[in-house]
Amino acid sequence: MRIIAILAATTLLATTATAETIRVGVTAGPHAEIMDVVKKVGADRGLDIKVVEFTDYVIPNQALALKDLEANSFQHEPYLKNQISKTGWKLVKVATTIASPQGVYSQKYKKLADLPEGARVAIANDPSNGARGLMILALHGVIKLKDPNNVASTLTDITDNPKKLRFVELDAAQLPRALQDVDLVSINNNYAVQAGLNPAVDAIARESAEGPWVNILAFREEDKEKPWVKQLIDAYRSAPVKEFLDKRFKGTYIATW
Repeated sequence: MRIIAILAATTLLATTATAETIRVGVTAGPHAEIMDVVKKVGADRGLDIKVVEFTDYVIPNQALALKDLEANSFQHEPYLKNQISKTGWKLVKVATTIASPQGVYSQKYKKLADLPEGARVAIANDPSNGARGLMILALHGVIKLKDPNNVASTLTDITDNPKKLRFVELDAAQLPRALQDVDLVSINNNYAVQAGLNPAVDAIARESAEGPWVNILAFREEDKEKPWVKQLIDAYRSAPVKEFLDKRFKGTYIATW
């Protein structure tokens, strides 16, 4: 019996030592919910995923660069490129995950045409998501931009603002709270869903599903060819995850595979 116990313990230690534990950073809300399903799929395939939640957009990339994570899943490529340009972090996109057409919301008006002159509009204060809010307004003819396809557009790129909209820039996580204080708010979908909004129903205008804003899985450049990277991607792009997206989010988050 003692020999059997020792053999069992040795086997357990060997299994523990060789198991891959992948820490994946996500923002709280939909990305965390999706990764919980990915975690279950990964477990069935021998990949141990630890989901690490964050409440903002800055720390997940910093944590990945500092090797506190092995991957993250919360952002689109323009945002990642913007952070890399400022920091020099050696991070890369390896796969796309979901598309999520973003919307603008109002508690006062049912359509953009109803916005009065001088209406206050809240957008994200980070460059890529701020540009995204402006691009939605340009797409629907509320403002004009120097280049409507420029994912780095800022307020200085507005060439026509016939309603004389007044813009307020806020941290992306704070935008849902601004709904009661301003006339219109551009809210990233993960924060919108977290606040009880359904972008497919509650937004008074949305961007096209086609475009640069597809979400991604990011890794350190040095890790991109490692076997567990492909395992994580395959777990994400699995049938159970797609079924969860269709059932849980009903068109708000759309599989890209």
